[in-house]
Amino acid sequence: MSTSSKHAPDDQDLGAAGSQLSTAPSQDEPPILPGIGVIGWARWFWRQLTSMRVALLLLLLLSLGAIPGSLIPQSGADISKVEDFRKAHKTLSPLYDKLGLFHVYSSVWFSAIYILLFVSLVGCIIPRAWQFVGQLRGRPPGAPKRLNRLPAYTTWRTTAAPEEVRDAALTLLKKRRFRSHLVGDAVAAEKGYVREFGNLVFHVALIVMLIAFASGQMYKSDGTKLVVEGDGFANSILQYDDFKSGSLFSTDDLVPFSFDLKNFKASYQTSGPSKGTPVTFSADIDYSEGAYGKSKRTTVKVNQPLRIDDAKVYLVSHGYAPVVTVRDAKGAVVYHDAVPLLPLDANVTSQGVVKVMDGYKNAKGVGEQLGISAFFLPTYGGGSSVLSTFPALENPVLNLTPYHGDLGVDSGIPQSVYQLDKSHMKEFKDSKGAQFRDNLKPGQTMRLPDGAGSVTFEKDVKEWAGFEIVQEPGSGWALGGALAAIFGLAASLFIQRRRVWVRAVPGPDGVTVVEMAGLGRSESAKVPEELGDLADILYDQAPGAPDPDEDDQSAASPVPAEGAEKR
Repeated sequence: MSTSSKHAPDDQDLGAAGSQLSTAPSQDEPPILPGIGVIGWARWFWRQLTSMRVALLLLLLLSLGAIPGSLIPQSGADISKVEDFRKAHKTLSPLYDKLGLFHVYSSVWFSAIYILLFVSLVGCIIPRAWQFVGQLRGRPPGAPKRLNRLPAYTTWRTTAAPEEVRDAALTLLKKRRFRSHLVGDAVAAEKGYVREFGNLVFHVALIVMLIAFASGQMYKSDGTKLVVEGDGFANSILQYDDFKSGSLFSTDDLVPFSFDLKNFKASYQTSGPSKGTPVTFSADIDYSEGAYGKSKRTTVKVNQPLRIDDAKVYLVSHGYAPVVTVRDAKGAVVYHDAVPLLPLDANVTSQGVVKVMDGYKNAKGVGEQLGISAFFLPTYGGGSSVLSTFPALENPVLNLTPYHGDLGVDSGIPQSVYQLDKSHMKEFKDSKGAQFRDNLKPGQTMRLPDGAGSVTFEKDVKEWAGFEIVQEPGSGWALGGALAAIFGLAASLFIQRRRVWVRAVPGPDGVTVVEMAGLGRSESAKVPEELGDLADILYDQAPGAPDPDEDDQSAASPVPAEGAEKR
């Protein structure tokens, strides 16, 4: 059995046998010049837009366009960082405004790239999908006249009848999952349709991802809420500390649920170079779905959110909320609550404000407002230390600096609950005329000067947890599209579409001549190897006959096509 391997022949030499191995447009065709008039230019533009190279270019531009959105503060994510950037870069900011770099994902140029890529993919997929369906409904083309011109080829002579060889070949190819049928004096077979199917799946998956990301941005919502142990949260826009959403989001889209924070637990490394490093953070909550849902207990951990329909509740931060009691000059309680303080470092050194807005009267009976600057150390190191030495509550100390006057909350201008506006506040003075302040341990009380009242640091120190509630309606579709794109791309890269033909005809001396040839979409060792494997099996069923010029020699054993491994 002789073998050969040649370069891929031109489709003109093979006819239909070498065509339609792919649904991709031919790259060898001469460019079609636009016709005269608007219609001609429209056709030319459409062909360019739906070409693979333009789709890849648009995908590259989309990736490059997303880079500024990662490096430059975005107004849709954090408006305060944008304002800080404007103050720090007064020359660049006007240019960035004109280019839309502070809102990249909603800018005109990014949207244009996004839409063009979407149209390009749709225009590329529809004709290819239609052509692929036509190929599935059809049959592999018949064998070319000269099989020896194909890249992988082998031949031998056998005493078996041509019909027996073709029947054996048809059975063998079907057993190997080739789509096979008899065309004239040859068996035509084809395999590897999954390659083109994977290619189409990859492109469809890209469209699904584009739609999912777009809908996710338009209908998404993202808010944060600080909850102290014992308090709760209901998923209403009025309950959020900070909230942002997509352009098409409506408050009616909020998933109805509520939860109460029962207990927060944290543990830390107690020794070694990683001392103070968090080991576990967990929040025990009772939650209910809907207005009348049954209460359920669960634990939310870092990277293990609570999922309720399209909403995810993430645990993102934590801190301490010392319980503070404030009494006026007559001893009446005017304030009693846990005061959440914001961490300043890894050891949870925290800072915040106690604001007494109503009910307080000084020693003269005059109504005032109190503002108390609070500085909390979970583990006080002693001496003049102003920073906590460990994040856990081992030696807590609360430093308080009181002020009296007008907090400015009645002006109508919103202000942070964690900051103190001192513009209309006065300091309390100690006996030496210095600003009054004091360090308190749990259970201790600070007496305000001149009998103005007292502030007690209660023994109960609560903890708070920061939650981020995210709704992204298209996240599931985006994940499904990403997985489908990976599998589709893998199929299109690692599966080769190929054809095999087996011709069996009587020779001049009446002995059957068997020819086998294979053709792939591109040159690959897989086609010769597979052809050699098939030839070995078929040779066993139709063994070789002696060559008429070598009657004194017995038939040689079959030699696989070039590139195949001998079994």
